[in-house]
Amino acid sequence: MPQYLKDDKNLLSPTGRIKHAAQIMSNTRPPRNAWDPNNDFPSGLNDIINKGLSFFKKPSADGNPRNIFIIIVLLLLGVAAWSSIYTIPSDSVAVVQRFGKYLKEVPSGLHLKLPFGIDSALIVPVKRQLKQEFGFKTPGATDPYQSAPGNNGHQETQMVTGDLNAALVEWVVQYRVSDPSKFLFEVRNPSQTLRYVSESVMREVVGDRTVDEVITIGRQEIESEALIKMQTLSTKYAMGISIDQVQLKNINPPRPVQESFNEVNQAQQEKEKLINEARRDYNKVIPLALGEKDQRIREADGYRLKRINEAEGDVARFNALLTEYSKAPQVTRRRIYLETMEKVLPNIKSKVIIDTATNNILPLLNLDSGSITMKQGAQK
Repeated sequence: MPQYLKDDKNLLSPTGRIKHAAQIMSNTRPPRNAWDPNNDFPSGLNDIINKGLSFFKKPSADGNPRNIFIIIVLLLLGVAAWSSIYTIPSDSVAVVQRFGKYLKEVPSGLHLKLPFGIDSALIVPVKRQLKQEFGFKTPGATDPYQSAPGNNGHQETQMVTGDLNAALVEWVVQYRVSDPSKFLFEVRNPSQTLRYVSESVMREVVGDRTVDEVITIGRQEIESEALIKMQTLSTKYAMGISIDQVQLKNINPPRPVQESFNEVNQAQQEKEKLINEARRDYNKVIPLALGEKDQRIREADGYRLKRINEAEGDVARFNALLTEYSKAPQVTRRRIYLETMEKVLPNIKSKVIIDTATNNILPLLNLDSGSITMKQGAQK
């Protein structure tokens, strides 16, 4: 080590060496490349520069490495790179905040942000259908607001109907995050607020109906009305939530009267069954009888029209013959006779033709039919 370094104890520290080097450089010519072998720096300055470069390479007297500064710089660079890169799943978007203030929304994929907590990204699942359960719990659920905390699930189901009866109502609300900025910043704990809104609306809707409607025939109307009212309140409170479906699960009376209600339900179901069977028989027999009635009426109308047309045709034919007969009686009489015989004779199997001029005839034996047939001609 040079003598001037030994004489000055301040030069033994890194800070002292840097100050001493700056003082020397201020009294010399403009700085040059310290690594140029042709430079003409003073030998003392070269020693200082070389000592400064090797300071971080050699271990200190207590064994600690001198390159701790380089390690810290590398760590800071690694932390900066790690904190500036983030990935968003395909079913989500990220809400970016800068120093806690809303900045923008970014879609799914790989993105960059300012490191060291300057920018922060909150991932919101906007394409995933979320649900809240009332009165029961699904094992393995990761959402803390999916079911009631503690043992409050049984209290949520206890409701009073419009006819002052009690009922245990279980239902499910399925929803999506439609506006991430409103979901995060407009309402505190929007999922918990949705539970309060859903419970309030369901109690209102159930309280407008009788217990029979709630348990039996009014389920679909309750679901539709509750869905509309929940969506209206969610929009009014700017929760950034879209209600997809409200589905009723189990609706039971209180346990002390549950058996009696089950018997009433069974009797009502039996009643509905008998009514449906009677309607089935009615729909099977009545249309058949109506069809037969229409068929008989059409047949009677057809026969009536047939007889009327035949009578009118016979009258018209007789009038036409009478007209022709009045013009030529002999000719018409003979033509009628011939036409009549033309129709009658083909229907007679056995024919006996006798000359009218014959005075005596012999009896004829009809061997075909097994009887004797005898015909005589009329005398003029």
